[in-house]
Amino acid sequence: MSMRAAVSFAVLLAASVATFGAPAFAAGEPISPIEPAKVTNPGLVELGKKLYFDPRLSKSGFISCNSCHNLSMGGTDNLKTSIGHNWQQGPINSPTVLNSSLNVAQFWDGRALTLQEQAGGPIANPGEMGSTHALAVEVLRSIPEYQKEFGEVFGETKITIEEVTKAIAAFEETLVTPNSRFDQWLKGDKKALTTVELEGYELFKDSGCTACHNGSAVGGNTFQKMGVVEPYKTNNPAEGRIAVTKEEADRFNFKVPTLRNVALTYPYFHDGEAATLSDAVDVMGRIQLGKKFSTDENAKIVAFLKTLTGDQPSFALPILPPSTDKTPKPHPFD
Repeated sequence: MSMRAAVSFAVLLAASVATFGAPAFAAGEPISPIEPAKVTNPGLVELGKKLYFDPRLSKSGFISCNSCHNLSMGGTDNLKTSIGHNWQQGPINSPTVLNSSLNVAQFWDGRALTLQEQAGGPIANPGEMGSTHALAVEVLRSIPEYQKEFGEVFGETKITIEEVTKAIAAFEETLVTPNSRFDQWLKGDKKALTTVELEGYELFKDSGCTACHNGSAVGGNTFQKMGVVEPYKTNNPAEGRIAVTKEEADRFNFKVPTLRNVALTYPYFHDGEAATLSDAVDVMGRIQLGKKFSTDENAKIVAFLKTLTGDQPSFALPILPPSTDKTPKPHPFD
């Protein structure tokens, strides 16, 4: 199956779930609650948590997955574009890792279909973690505690990049954020939202925002052109899905970002140019819907969006095993 066909199938599947799957949809709402993660392999998740926080997977020994997807900051770094190896400026805004398991694909252009596929990308990207898969694996193999833990989880101590990325993905799958006030409202607590927040939700629906921002993640399940009514002007060189499909029709088509925890994941858009939620609502209304929201309407929609912040991941930080004399040394300034 081609990348385009696979993503198209996944989009259709998401749409079918959105239509028939969750109780909130059955009640006529375009958004459904997020459910807590179900962990079936706690050992794999615990290993993935250590790897997620381990900066030794980078060439510098300084950058970890958590550097750009900080779990204390809504799963992002709150920068327009991330900082990579040797202080390189990243090419695009870092999307949140929270609820990323609900996405139809990973990265803004959807070039990775799974979390496991995505997890291997930054490690070997010279502009991000700056290492190689071979070097990252060599580092892990040099640490007896990691050998032991990989052996317990996978039944062997060899350690491969496939095992590394599988573990990271398993941990990321647990990073869902249920129990937002909006979810409480969806589940029947009609006191969970204020009058202003409910008015904002009605505006959000009536204006057409839910055509793209729907489902349990309130987005993330389709690719859409940015700039439907009028072009979006930016200096960022990213071209969207065309980089993957090579089809002109996909130029400036990006994965619709999730709006879960959106109050925490500023700045907004693939170029990070919208500094605030108010800015983002104003731009989206104008270029996607052809609508100029009044100050009052904008404030009500922003009030609704803030109700989408759910319970943040909470766990003890992992204690990483120490390096040994055989562990390759970091090179932070090369």
